[in-house]
Amino acid sequence: MEEKFPKVVYVDGNGDLVREEIENELSEELVQKFYRQMVLMRTFDRKAINMQRQGRLGTYAPFEGQEAAQVGSAHALRPADWIFPTYRDHAATMTFGMPMETVLLYWNGRAEGCIPPEGKRIFPPAVPLATQLPHAAGAAMAEQYKGTDHAAIVYFGDGSTSEGDFHEGVNFASIFKAPVIFFNQNNKYAISVPIERQMNSKTIAQKAVAYEIPGVRIDGNDVFAAYFETKKALERARTGEGPTLIEAVTWRYGAHTTADDPTKYRDQSLSEQKREAGDPILRLERYMKNQGIWDEEWNEAIKEEAAETIEKAVRKMEAYPEADVNDLFDHVFEEKTWTIQEQKDKYLDYLRGVQS
Repeated sequence: MEEKFPKVVYVDGNGDLVREEIENELSEELVQKFYRQMVLMRTFDRKAINMQRQGRLGTYAPFEGQEAAQVGSAHALRPADWIFPTYRDHAATMTFGMPMETVLLYWNGRAEGCIPPEGKRIFPPAVPLATQLPHAAGAAMAEQYKGTDHAAIVYFGDGSTSEGDFHEGVNFASIFKAPVIFFNQNNKYAISVPIERQMNSKTIAQKAVAYEIPGVRIDGNDVFAAYFETKKALERARTGEGPTLIEAVTWRYGAHTTADDPTKYRDQSLSEQKREAGDPILRLERYMKNQGIWDEEWNEAIKEEAAETIEKAVRKMEAYPEADVNDLFDHVFEEKTWTIQEQKDKYLDYLRGVQS
């Protein structure tokens, strides 16, 4: 099946353009925009890990290594589109317009971290695997019924394809030709389980065959492939041709979350080999150098700009008033069940120092 779903590459690990048909669309401005955003996202990711280690954030899911897949695909969206992320897709949501301090609030366990800015259709991050796929299909179908040309993109990992919700979401979208992009980031591991232990399928893209929809397999470390292939799929969706399944083959360098130790199940030397062979940011830097549009001073400036942007967001997040403990209990059901009321009463007594 791999030969039927070859990996689409626009720029290889050496920074060489291998698909010349996009050459005229690669303005210096667009290339710099991709690079600046990926640098910002990686800097953010590393900062968030440090903050978690310092006790300033809760458990955090790193995405370093997956910047190209998320930044490139999110840039292909229009402002009125929908985005359905997992817990690892904050680079995509921030690229689409989620404020950085809101993402930090989410990782501090705050309800405010799930609320997008006015006018932005960003679903709260899905922690259970694949539950967001039927939601995305439904939102896309709603846009279809309303007669708009808005589309949805839903992100998920390789582990999600082992869940029933993956098949239900793709099946519904296929039947109703819903304008939704199923964007899989195949980083080869569902926490500690390697992909070959999850499925016999040689690719994830081939799963599209069962639903009679296009399946595309891309180099997920190539920001141009992520951008242009998502853009093509969105154009199909907007014109009534239905959904597309995109498999972005990538790699997460770090742990599944900050509560995980990847050395227990993965040879970490692989990460360094993959970094040198085709790291998303290094690959784009090599391309820019090959094209004669690399500027070291500009690079240093955007790194400083990224650090300042992140520090500003951190200050905003840490300036928020303390969370209201009632939020843990008051928004589960419209009317609290007796079990939740009992839990709330006991916890408030505990905070007051009352012995039950």
